[in-house]
Amino acid sequence: MSLGAHTIGVVIPTRNEAAALPRVLQAMPEFVDTVAVGDYASTDGTPAIARRLGAVVVEVTGPGYGRACLAAIAALPPVDIIVFVDGDAADDLSAMRALVMPIIEGHADFTLGSRVLGQRERGALTPQQVFGNWLACTLIRMRWGVRYTDLGPFRAISTAALRTLNMADLNYGWTVEMQVKAADRGLRTLELPADYRRRIGVSKVSGTISGTVKAGVKILWVIGREAWNRRRSRSI
Repeated sequence: MSLGAHTIGVVIPTRNEAAALPRVLQAMPEFVDTVAVGDYASTDGTPAIARRLGAVVVEVTGPGYGRACLAAIAALPPVDIIVFVDGDAADDLSAMRALVMPIIEGHADFTLGSRVLGQRERGALTPQQVFGNWLACTLIRMRWGVRYTDLGPFRAISTAALRTLNMADLNYGWTVEMQVKAADRGLRTLELPADYRRRIGVSKVSGTISGTVKAGVKILWVIGREAWNRRRSRSI
């Protein structure tokens, strides 16, 4: 069931999320028209579970969060709004209606479910995630004048607005690239509280020291790259 005349597609990047994905897909609101899963090299049956529960599945040929998102986007039929959700069951999908309604009503182009503004289960975010979010959001505010509180994965954007961003990052920089480009292009952006639980399974990023370091470096690199691109474009 669509919300009015608007169609909603959901994108879920996965790798070995068999324990969590059924909970995610079974909690999907009834107004969602299509769910596309971009899966990379799962060995626990994640793609089969996703198909059995009605999702379109793309088995991605290379690693990377952004690569999985791009593949899943390409697999969606034409939709008006795309919602991004992680496959670890940490996002509270009951907030999805609140995310998409400002876009449907014409008040926003891009909405972000903020784990900072919402209620977090104890231990759901590591201290390094909290600090990294704060640092990245502070740098974005200093350079673009847009206030974010989080780089959370739970977000919605109109398909038309997403096209203007020319998303390209294939791994850790996906979420911050979207937020920086949204700020740079002047998208109407709205943050909303989103509750957050401890994930099921081990994070491929924050669950390891190397993943945390790589993600932190990539996020700062993306912010620096986009700031440089903006400066260069204004000087031409």
